[in-house]
Amino acid sequence: MTTKPDFLLFAQHGWSDNGNDIGKLAQAISSPNNLVIAPSLGLLKTYWRIEPLVQAVEKLVRENLQQYPEIPWRIMGHSMGGLIWLEVLQRNPQWWEKVNSLVVIGSPIGGSDIARIIDPLGIGIGMARDLGKNRRSIAEKIAQQIPTISIAGDINGGSDGMVNLTTTKFNYCQFVCLSGIPHATLKRHPRLIPIIQDFWANPQIHHPPKSANLATKIIETLQAIPGMTDGDLRDFVKSQEKIKFSNGVSLHTWKNYFGVNHVFVADEQGNSLYAGYVGWLDAPQLKKVIEKIATWKN
Repeated sequence: MTTKPDFLLFAQHGWSDNGNDIGKLAQAISSPNNLVIAPSLGLLKTYWRIEPLVQAVEKLVRENLQQYPEIPWRIMGHSMGGLIWLEVLQRNPQWWEKVNSLVVIGSPIGGSDIARIIDPLGIGIGMARDLGKNRRSIAEKIAQQIPTISIAGDINGGSDGMVNLTTTKFNYCQFVCLSGIPHATLKRHPRLIPIIQDFWANPQIHHPPKSANLATKIIETLQAIPGMTDGDLRDFVKSQEKIKFSNGVSLHTWKNYFGVNHVFVADEQGNSLYAGYVGWLDAPQLKKVIEKIATWKN
């Protein structure tokens, strides 16, 4: 590129992957005068710890910042790639003013339930501990300052086959769910092209309603439990109603075969809005929170 680019487009791959597919998507979406930066961080390294990957991206950013100090950035990350960028941005708030927009694709913002099953106590079994971490508060802090969109796939009424829908949602971002697209395909699917281009044409910060409704309040209270992991909406059919408010919103619970406590929130029509679960150690805290929610009035 002989002239200065309009944007630096950082495109980051996720777990068990390289930069080829996400790089091709970035090239297909961007204009010729965007500089696409889609590094491969090392396939085997994606299985171990996220910290070296975050440091590698930070180093790459500094190198490009030195070469293009005045050029604004666009950022997109698939799966763990989105989490890597949340970590990078959290540690470097001085870079936020340079970021035009952030796109996370199939990223387990609230923590991967599969990772939590593999490493329920967070003791460090491979990458599971890092993928199971809840980064929703980090994402919401960033999205209040940087226009953000979260794109998720849904192939079975609750997940893209790897990442649950509930864990891809957070406040202050635009949310788009694409049916029929599995996790691995999201990073290269052509249906993403017009969605991201439209978002780039008018990037906006999506502010939640000033007065949250009862269901939203319940969900945010449950998500605030330290050990809460976003669960699978499909398990809602196994649950039993625990609390029903006069406006029709309800809270349901279910304990699976292993004694793990799940909780669900449903709207006035009985449609599940949220699913989550806690490990054995956090079960007493969940019980206290449910008892507190039971005292609320509409």
